[in-house]
Amino acid sequence: MLAVLTGLGLSAAAGLNAYIPLLVVGMLARHTDLVRLPAEFEWLTNGWVLALLGVLLAAEVVLDKVAVVDSLNDAVQTFVRPAAGGAVFAATDAAGRLDSSLFMTEFMTDHPWIGWALGIVVALVVHLTKTSIRPVVNAGTLGTGAPVVSTVEDTVSLGMSILAILAPIIALIGVIMLAFVSFRMLRAFRRRRRRRRGISASSGGYSPATTGQDRTLRP
Repeated sequence: MLAVLTGLGLSAAAGLNAYIPLLVVGMLARHTDLVRLPAEFEWLTNGWVLALLGVLLAAEVVLDKVAVVDSLNDAVQTFVRPAAGGAVFAATDAAGRLDSSLFMTEFMTDHPWIGWALGIVVALVVHLTKTSIRPVVNAGTLGTGAPVVSTVEDTVSLGMSILAILAPIIALIGVIMLAFVSFRMLRAFRRRRRRRRGISASSGGYSPATTGQDRTLRP
């Protein structure tokens, strides 16, 4: 069961940044005993794979902090983040099966596609939430909020990845809190945007009768 919670936490982290949880899992499996990946996922510990993930992460960190460019990057990441979520969920679930023989573990062993499916769905939901909030933030802050929000997302993704491995129950609580905060932020920004539109519309209107009266009073 803890392996499933770990997979959920890592998949949610992948929805924010595809490469951070993959790097965390790969690095920990390569250099520590905290993660022990089965043979089919040992490619995550390969030095060349980790180096490539590092390069992709560096590009993601830069592109995601530039307004407008971040939206284009999010469009591309619509395919990458869910795939990464499915991979880390399946990898950590398979790793958990090495040390357990519970019914849940046996069920996941007989149906390995469930891990991929759950990871893809969780990462996709988080990704779609992120892509919904970012344009609203950019419009509300004239693009200045993009680097701030992106930095917060990267930090949350890293923290969530580490917690998912070390304390999966806390990571699950973090996922719930992330969903709640994202929902509140989206509502707040949309409400502020509608308020600004209402103010601009009211300030741009005028009364023809008043305008004509003002003209007659002018010398």
